[in-house]
Amino acid sequence: MSHLSYEDAKKHVFRGFWILLVVTLVEVVISLFGKGHIIESVANLRWLVALAALLIVGLSIYKAKFIIYEFMHLGSEVKGLRTSVLLPAALLIWAIIAFFQEGNAWKDRREQIKDKNEMQVDEAGQQGMLLEKEIYDWKG
Repeated sequence: MSHLSYEDAKKHVFRGFWILLVVTLVEVVISLFGKGHIIESVANLRWLVALAALLIVGLSIYKAKFIIYEFMHLGSEVKGLRTSVLLPAALLIWAIIAFFQEGNAWKDRREQIKDKNEMQVDEAGQQGMLLEKEIYDWKG
């Protein structure tokens, strides 16, 4: 882009702006549609909500690639440099997703433990530990 005149560079930037604006507006419409704000009965169709989510993810990846390649000028670089920049970014995204999954698993286990602690235990059914009355009998 360094060989472009000022007017050509300005057109290039505005073209990128309009592309990003249109893609963002499409994402917003898909989000509103998927959540049932446009057509209320859509929110009950799980497969359609999942499809909307996949479309939003795909459009977001496209926007990220467009910004990196056009505005960060990575598109005109050699493949090795692009890989050395994009691979750590992809690994970071993977790590964030993995940490969210792990945190959700910890939350679920914590809820299970909380539920088990709140359950009433039948004294006759206890095994492997002393009942309160046995502790008092043992102490004398």
